[in-house]
Amino acid sequence: PTLRRLSHYLLAHYQKGSRPVRDWRTTTNVAIDLMVYAILSVDEKNQVLTTYIWYRQHWTDEFLKWDPARFDNLTQISLPVESIWVPDILINEFVDVGKSPHVPYVYVSHHGEVQNLKPIQVMTACSLDIYSFPFDVQNCSLTFTSWLHHIRDINLSLWRQPELVKFDRSVFMNQGEWELLYVLSRFQEFSVKSSDSYAEMKFYVVIRRRPLFYTVSLLLPSIFLMVMDIVGFYLPPHSGERVSFKITLLLGYSVFLIIVSDTLPATAVGTPLIGIYFVVCMALLVISLTETILIVRLVHKQDLQPHVPEWVKHLLLERATVLLCVRDRKKFSQSRTQSLDISRQVENNDSTAKLTPYGCEDPRECGAVGGTRSTLAFAGRTEGLAALQEVLRETTAIRQLLEKREEFRDVAREWLQVGYVLDVLLFRVYLAAVLAYSITLGTLWSVWRDA
Repeated sequence: PTLRRLSHYLLAHYQKGSRPVRDWRTTTNVAIDLMVYAILSVDEKNQVLTTYIWYRQHWTDEFLKWDPARFDNLTQISLPVESIWVPDILINEFVDVGKSPHVPYVYVSHHGEVQNLKPIQVMTACSLDIYSFPFDVQNCSLTFTSWLHHIRDINLSLWRQPELVKFDRSVFMNQGEWELLYVLSRFQEFSVKSSDSYAEMKFYVVIRRRPLFYTVSLLLPSIFLMVMDIVGFYLPPHSGERVSFKITLLLGYSVFLIIVSDTLPATAVGTPLIGIYFVVCMALLVISLTETILIVRLVHKQDLQPHVPEWVKHLLLERATVLLCVRDRKKFSQSRTQSLDISRQVENNDSTAKLTPYGCEDPRECGAVGGTRSTLAFAGRTEGLAALQEVLRETTAIRQLLEKREEFRDVAREWLQVGYVLDVLLFRVYLAAVLAYSITLGTLWSVWRDA
């Protein structure tokens, strides 16, 4: 048969151990091509990219030529790849041997042109930039070069035009996490320690992560929890429910971070911006809880506290209310005036409480009354006087108890007013911090996008 006769004709005296040129000064030009079929995985921790590519080589073998007229006009034949010379072109970034299918044949034309077409699962090292995860774009290179032959022996070139290679997505399976943007190609020469130069062809595979899954599962829950934390400031600080609400949010956010810790990429080089975002959100929740504890401490258990200092009243109930545009600052001022009146009244009552056992202030009057009552006592009313004195003492004790209770209520009212004003002030500061944090994140994001 013709195929057998031609195969025997070509391989009978073929020497695959040497480069297939008749003149050793002739350079073997190898044209290569690459098409990305799938992005299998991106390992951020180990900095490894696994891709599946269709790889093509093309070179001229001067010892594999024939006249088609002698072989029934046969212009192409497939020969075993182990039987002919194949260039030692490898990928410099190889880190592991992938599970690539073995293609045992190459196509040879009657002009000596050899085409080696094969699919390769490529596991290559790649410097992954995870700063903008999950909106990151990765640029990984595949460098094809001869491991032994310098450029005078084997030179490399691109099989197709660079524009055709760049936007060729005809075979790409784009249903996974990553999508292929484009493939850039560049030829260059390099030398090691001023020795002979080597030819290399670089392909830059630019891929982009699809962020929808991470946006729904990472960003939106965190944003919702932060919004609920801000809404929690509208709970009354004296009710005590705000503390339990803030603690519940903090625990929920901690559980959320534990769940998403396996999703975030981990590298020793840097931290993604979303990781910093989560840490700062946790810090804001802790600050919010601390502020709530402080306010609740002010508005509860005032029985053991003294009166509000005058400088605190001046700063919070007068200056801060004007600065914060609090609507009921007049009520705060009136409450402060009423507190002063109550204080004066308490002082008057204290002076009144220092009466003699007979309820008079002037000693002479007390003496006159005492004399009269002594006369009456001689008249047989000693028991009535003792009962009257006991009633007077009980009345004085009840009056002092009521005055003390009113004083405690006044202290509680003052601290409650201070707590409300301080709560509004800290809430405004917290909102300013959240706003500044959002602007900073937006600025960092814009800088990254421009870069």
